[in-house]
Amino acid sequence: MPALPTILAAVAVMTSVLGLGGGAAHAEPAAELNLSGSWRLALDRNAAGDAAQWQRSDQGERFDRQARLPGSLDEQRIGDPLTLATRWVGDWERSAYRTDPRYAPYRPPHEVKLPFWLTPATHYVGPAWYRRTFRVPAAWSDRRVTLLLERCHWTTAVWIDGQEVGRRDSLSAPHEYDVTAWARPGEHEVVLRVDNRVHVNLGPNSHSISDHTQGNWNGVVGQVRLAATPQVWIDRVGVVGSARNKTFAVEVALGNRTGRAARGTLTASVRPREVPQAEPWQTSVAVTAASAERKVRLEVRLPEESPLWDEFAPALYDVEVSWRPTEGAGRETHVVRKPSGLRDVTVEGSQIAVNGRPVFLRGTLDCCVFPQTGYPPTDVASWRRILQTCREYGLNHVRFHSYCPPEAAFMAADELGVYLQPECANWANQGASLGDGGPVDQYVYDETQRILDAYGHHPSFLLFACGNEPSGRRHVDFLSQWIGHCSARDPQRLYTGGSGWPVMPANQFHVSPAPRIQAWGAGLRSRINARPPETVSDYSEFVQAQSAPVIAHEIGQWCAFPNLDERRKYAGHLQAKNFDIFADWLEAVGLGRLAHDFFLASGKLQTLCYKEEIEAALRTPGFGGFQLLGLSDFSGQGTALVGVLDAFWEPKPYVTAEQYRRFCDSAVPLARLPRRTYRNDDVLAFEAELANYGPRPLTGTAVTWSLVAKADAAVLASGVLQADAETGAVTSVGSVETSLAGVRSPAALRLELACAETGSKNDWDLWVYPAESSEPSGPSDGLLIATEADDAVLAALDAGGVVLLTLPAERVNASAVLGFSSIFWNTLWTENQPPHTLGVLCDPQHPLFAAFPTEFHSNWQWWELIHGAAAMDVTDIADQVTPLVRVTPDWFNPRALALVCEARLGRGKLLITSANLAPDRPDCPAADQFRQSLIDYATSDAFQPTTTLTPEALQSLTKPPR
Repeated sequence: MPALPTILAAVAVMTSVLGLGGGAAHAEPAAELNLSGSWRLALDRNAAGDAAQWQRSDQGERFDRQARLPGSLDEQRIGDPLTLATRWVGDWERSAYRTDPRYAPYRPPHEVKLPFWLTPATHYVGPAWYRRTFRVPAAWSDRRVTLLLERCHWTTAVWIDGQEVGRRDSLSAPHEYDVTAWARPGEHEVVLRVDNRVHVNLGPNSHSISDHTQGNWNGVVGQVRLAATPQVWIDRVGVVGSARNKTFAVEVALGNRTGRAARGTLTASVRPREVPQAEPWQTSVAVTAASAERKVRLEVRLPEESPLWDEFAPALYDVEVSWRPTEGAGRETHVVRKPSGLRDVTVEGSQIAVNGRPVFLRGTLDCCVFPQTGYPPTDVASWRRILQTCREYGLNHVRFHSYCPPEAAFMAADELGVYLQPECANWANQGASLGDGGPVDQYVYDETQRILDAYGHHPSFLLFACGNEPSGRRHVDFLSQWIGHCSARDPQRLYTGGSGWPVMPANQFHVSPAPRIQAWGAGLRSRINARPPETVSDYSEFVQAQSAPVIAHEIGQWCAFPNLDERRKYAGHLQAKNFDIFADWLEAVGLGRLAHDFFLASGKLQTLCYKEEIEAALRTPGFGGFQLLGLSDFSGQGTALVGVLDAFWEPKPYVTAEQYRRFCDSAVPLARLPRRTYRNDDVLAFEAELANYGPRPLTGTAVTWSLVAKADAAVLASGVLQADAETGAVTSVGSVETSLAGVRSPAALRLELACAETGSKNDWDLWVYPAESSEPSGPSDGLLIATEADDAVLAALDAGGVVLLTLPAERVNASAVLGFSSIFWNTLWTENQPPHTLGVLCDPQHPLFAAFPTEFHSNWQWWELIHGAAAMDVTDIADQVTPLVRVTPDWFNPRALALVCEARLGRGKLLITSANLAPDRPDCPAADQFRQSLIDYATSDAFQPTTTLTPEALQSLTKPPR
């Protein structure tokens, strides 16, 4: 950088539309007094403390216990035991917890264990009063003194020496008090009242307040401190970095408590974070600060070659603002530092662009699930771990569902190049609404101002939503006005009225649930369950019809079975006692030994569903991106185990970050395949594409393809395609056709695409079966194939025959609705939306699969067998049959489910399947091959059932004919 940088300075009384984002100024560390530690505590269960003036010194005997700040009462086990009268925040009555006999062992008088969210050890709702003494140093005699409470839940009030200082209300920004008039040198007593009751109806399920997520805790976390500044001080600093102009616009609000005008110099300096000793670019201006607040704008221009901030090169700058009085001692100097970056965000056609380059937002939700503490961390290291994990799984974006994180999250995201979308602390639905004149309307505007002031200088703060899935008679008008207000005040980010809906003209980007493969309530009608598997479908039609970029809302929601071993990790405030319930129910039906197998098999299916979900978004031209729900588990709303990470943001064992990045990254090879199962007289045809959302275009890049046998890794066919791939787009790199005639026996194949220039690889499993079936035209070796357990079947078995019973779905006495996909969210919260199952579990080495290659879990070839089928409930006859293909059940209704089972009956041998072997579609090679594999097994010496089934038990599996 040049020794004498070019500087352009403009100073004016600020009328800028950019506002004063950036938050309250922080004093130098030497001028701070840390109030962390033990405070005396009084619980005000009846909210009588205000009227009784508990802040008075003669009320000290009420403070009869100790509590630690920063911290929450719940994590310190301070509060009340759980009862049926506990005042929860969140919709939970749909669980029937109070009345369902199944929950009787988990409610009073027994130990309380909740099925719908994590169970706290104690619970407290109401005002809590905290009290302690502190000593103001003599050096602060002519200083302005503030009290900072970084993250409070929810409202606070402060008294010093019995005199009220003020009250604050924010779930998102620090609570700051000017205590100068009360905090003169010497010893003082401070009383803090924190009230976690619901003060404004933000929606009972809003993650800013709900027990579904962080919990309705009482306390203060993060910084709890006094700070001293000069009597003329920097009150707020807003920083706007412009990539286009290579400038930092620094907007400063000066405060003055002296009662007279003060003259001095205001200087803005900018240094690159990576070169902290470099000579800064800076500008200074002489300012006269009157007794009222003075607002000043400075601009610092950087060289044209200055690095910009984005996901690939998150170049940060430290912006320092200093006030130096013209006269007076040096101690009157005040300095504030803010991190920022040169970053622009704009709309380019149907896409969001950062610094002029279209981006694809690969996001997940942070739903404020932190089981160890019950509140979000306020240290950078914790957020760095979470966001770095997101990057390892190929993501570049995090949406904060109906809450705004503490500043540490923004700081970590700045460092790592992660794009953030906080929200204005509300889910105005399910009993709450926007735009109808209620208190929430003003609260949203006030909280918006606080969020922008506190965190607006962070380059990672890219997008802002008013909240989640809003409702109201006039909510569209309200949200449109909110967007106009925000974009006029602070145009350095994009705004949308709500995540989920509404899609409305005022939105600068839409977050819509339309572009995903399973909608709420779709059940078995969704693409993944109703249509044969392919990798061709995309959302082009929807995207092209919209007026703004589209981000897919809460895609996925695919569950895995609970990992019951995970319970030992819950060593903090919130306990996974819901997992205890699920474990008990599983043991009660004799399936406890299979819990880990269910977990792994369902996790493989979950990953499969996410792969198709993400690839469908990536192959959509001009798409804005997606927001997963989620990369990590959601522990509330009925227990939604939707993550490939657990609730601690730690990996589950069935998929690695490296495997996940093959289909979720800035550059991903894609294949448009019309189908996943073939016969060996078919031709494999596909179009290869490259989704390139990397930092630069690729010229003449080579994409190699190969068709590999999974059994022995033999390469059956291969080739090289070449194309130019613009950045910010998905590009076709060529079409391929190759014969499958060389595949002589049933085989699982893998199609692989790789781009050496980006280091990207991706793959898709395919299955090829012989075109000619060897199935006999009639009975063979005594085998009888039947669809009904009628007298002829019983007679054949009694005579020592072998029977293959293929039950059609309408004859199966099913207890759960079978679908190919895993469970969507969970059956409790979705009011039993199907499917109610989590894929198959089998032993791929069993002789049954000699002619039907499979893994131990569902893969796409099973779709033909599951679609239109039903699972047999063998729970009550578990000792009479041996399941060969199990179906992983719903953890809310665990049953022993099977697609294939075997047993002896009479002197004969019986193989039963309820898989769909006669689909109503013309070309189902997997179904045909599975039928052949069943016949081969039933007529082989390996078919030797070890359990005995009674005729009555056999009849229990079926419904009477219509």
